[in-house]
Amino acid sequence: MTERTEVEALMRSFSRFLRAANRSERTVETYLSSVAQLTDWCEANDADPLTRRAVEGYLADLADRRKPATVAFRYRSLQQFFRWLEDEEELDQSPMTKMRPPKVPEQPVPVLSPNQLRALLATCEGKDFADRRDQAVLRLFIDTGMRLAELTGLRLEDLDLDVQKVAWVTGKGGRMRACPFGRRTSLALDRYLRVRARHPHAGEAALWLGAQKRGPLGHSGINQLLKRRAAQAGIEHLHAHMFRHTFADAMRRSGLDDDSLMRLAGWSSRQMLNRYGASAADSRARERYQSMAPGDDL
Repeated sequence: MTERTEVEALMRSFSRFLRAANRSERTVETYLSSVAQLTDWCEANDADPLTRRAVEGYLADLADRRKPATVAFRYRSLQQFFRWLEDEEELDQSPMTKMRPPKVPEQPVPVLSPNQLRALLATCEGKDFADRRDQAVLRLFIDTGMRLAELTGLRLEDLDLDVQKVAWVTGKGGRMRACPFGRRTSLALDRYLRVRARHPHAGEAALWLGAQKRGPLGHSGINQLLKRRAAQAGIEHLHAHMFRHTFADAMRRSGLDDDSLMRLAGWSSRQMLNRYGASAADSRARERYQSMAPGDDL
């Protein structure tokens, strides 16, 4: 039976490996939390966490309590941990070898309608710090479709409002890319920067600061901001990733080619093109059809 202290020591080494590989802190945290959850389950069920029986038992128990997407998410995280153990020769073979990942039913993320986006922006048309900040956050999400981690991680120096009108973000795999934005977003950012300059924490490198003299906003701060504005706009179940799907749908409706969309969104796989904005794909197809109905020329 593998002792908990042994697993914790391996987790520390795994953490060092991930950071040396330049994985994001969020990725490191995700992988480690999955291993920790497996370890906790094994301790409660008198199982060895480095065995196939334990992994299958943990995932089966998780499937009874959580959504399929969550189970698949934990599966992938554990797979990375055990693959590292095998590569480091801590195990002769990963206990997950030949295990099949759980199936996740396709659940297209809904996109936000123009009226919903207008309603969101209308909730922060004031001139105080929170309104100026939230307007800039929302417009940047709408115009760029950047990931939550990318937006949260923005620094003052990452903005170019004068020459290119872009925000430089660090995406998955540590890849840098420029996210261009429109004139209204540029104006919203400029207005925010002016009120930010009078903030007690104006010297911070982080772009987004909390209201009421608080320091930099993290993921939870941005999520709370979205939750609050969604409630004011009468929109249910809003989350940051919906802006990414909405952005992809808007770009495709505007006729942007696939290669350009991949570059703007920071995707390295064409599979992502079908996944994002998928919930509105039928609507786009019908709209395009109206301009080319075969019978109209007869």
